[in-house]
Amino acid sequence: MPRHCQEQVWTAADGWPIRRVDWPVPAAPRGSILFAPGRGDCLEKYLETLEGWWARGWAVTAIDWRGQALSGRLGRDATSGHVEDFAIWVDDLAAFWRQWAATRPGPRVLAAHSMGGHIALRSLAEGRVDPDALVLSAPMLGFLPDWMPRWAFRLAAAIMCTIGDPLRPAWKGNEKPQAGRLERAHLLTHDGARYADELAWREQRPELAMGPATWGWLRAAVASTQRIDRAEVLGRVTTPVFLAATRADALVSPAAILRAARWLPQAELLAFGPEARHELLREIDPIRDRLLQAIDDFLDRVAPARN
Repeated sequence: MPRHCQEQVWTAADGWPIRRVDWPVPAAPRGSILFAPGRGDCLEKYLETLEGWWARGWAVTAIDWRGQALSGRLGRDATSGHVEDFAIWVDDLAAFWRQWAATRPGPRVLAAHSMGGHIALRSLAEGRVDPDALVLSAPMLGFLPDWMPRWAFRLAAAIMCTIGDPLRPAWKGNEKPQAGRLERAHLLTHDGARYADELAWREQRPELAMGPATWGWLRAAVASTQRIDRAEVLGRVTTPVFLAATRADALVSPAAILRAARWLPQAELLAFGPEARHELLREIDPIRDRLLQAIDDFLDRVAPARN
């Protein structure tokens, strides 16, 4: 953890401790960015990106979601990823955003990856947060396979929660059913060093380790994605939104991201092909540099620095 960062705990309204890390506010801030990671993630994985934004003048804060990394657990054990309802995370983000935005210079940007991107977009669509711009990396807006109808996902999750304990793991491994360590790396990034960085953090801080999601999480995730995967919902969002996706994503639905880009009135989409995997902010330099430059250009246009 960079020595100039402050690692602390923010307490939600119900008393739940949520880990946050704050970078110092620069003397002449470009603006402020709040970042949230994906399912099973920890903010340590994105220190390279967050440090880079701070070096470019942004006041940066990152959080762990309730029930993940250093924000505790909601399941029956120390590794399962569980939540009863994604509204819990929307409430946490809305409350944190209100307090954070009141103390941070504008323009204020909300950035998030994968599951975090879904929660951020839902929070924006429901009027719970009011960023000047939203930046989403491979947001979890739908599930694979793309050909399966949405009602089938919901029915399958409901059946599995009915016939067994909703808090039991939905699959083996972390990201995908029966994904071993090597296969998991191939799902996330082409960059072996950046993938190894995550493993090194888990060795330093074993409490960061996350395993598979529960069937209850899956049921809640399907319900939440279907709540916003609708033209009439996203069509009401007037905030500028940047979406990055890869058509080779093996964890979230590229088609759902493309739909969102069409429906959002002020959306900009950067779409990669087989050269990129799910963790775009942790990809090899040619991919990552292109993405970061596109984000910079987007923010310079839609959320220019305030003199």
